[in-house]
Amino acid sequence: MQYRLLIAFGAGLISAVVFASATTGPLLMRMVLFLLTPLPLFLAGLGLGPLAAIVAGIAGATLVVIAGTPIGGLVFAASQAVPVIILTYLASLNREAPDGSVEWYPVGRLVFVAALLAGGFSALTLLLLGADAEALRTALREMLQAFVDNELPKMQDAPTFGPADIDELTSLALALLPAASAISSMSSLLFNLWLAGRITMASGRLPRPWPDIPAMVYPPMTPLLLAGATAAGFLGGLPGMFAAGFAGPLFFAYVLLGLAVVHYITRGRPWRVFALWALYGGLFVMNSVASLAIALLGLAEAIWPMRKPPPPPGGQSPPD
Repeated sequence: MQYRLLIAFGAGLISAVVFASATTGPLLMRMVLFLLTPLPLFLAGLGLGPLAAIVAGIAGATLVVIAGTPIGGLVFAASQAVPVIILTYLASLNREAPDGSVEWYPVGRLVFVAALLAGGFSALTLLLLGADAEALRTALREMLQAFVDNELPKMQDAPTFGPADIDELTSLALALLPAASAISSMSSLLFNLWLAGRITMASGRLPRPWPDIPAMVYPPMTPLLLAGATAAGFLGGLPGMFAAGFAGPLFFAYVLLGLAVVHYITRGRPWRVFALWALYGGLFVMNSVASLAIALLGLAEAIWPMRKPPPPPGGQSPPD
């Protein structure tokens, strides 16, 4: 037990160092480092158990507070430690089915919880930046001004921005920030959960069988939550921004569900590879339109199920 906790402590320190490193250096490198920040925590949680994730999260947050600031520790805890602890705990839950088999916490519900956690972190981000819409606008403008003054000159052939341009960018950032930050956070959580799961499965330490991801389903109330958050997103001020912060990741969840549907219904088809290449190519080229179409496909699945026959037995799945 002490050996496991020591490994978890080290994983937390590594995650904190990566988190701190994501604040300096080239922009692309910072994005990659921030994306991979929760990976050591997920590895500890999935490979050693939820208690290890708690130890790693506390160790990482403590190091960020000691070496940085209390606000930095709060951001690390809210964006990395707490979501990882919750997701690894849920991933470890299981129960015995009436037929004697073991049922594990469904992967669709993990995606749903990740969306809610990302929405909560988006709300916290907004509160940290400003107590109201005007304070938030001022904070965003200062951040954009600092980027234009300090980072933009380092880029080759960078455009110049005047005060009016920065005002327009501020308005755009204010509209996009809640949903964009939440989708980014959710993407990071799910990617690292998947990657850590693959690594721990390869090492033989993953306690549960690999889930059939293309067969995932969401809780029945998910479409209503998406509709309510989208409608509330049209409200003014912080309430509308909070709602948009939840609508973004819930919409992204249905993009993932639409992709899962395509992966599922093309199993065993001779044209599967071409269909998937076309799907992801279209998603890359026509991001907005393709994302909406794929999300609508995911929403349609809740009304007209398309994934037949039933998922493979025993929790095993093809390598999607």
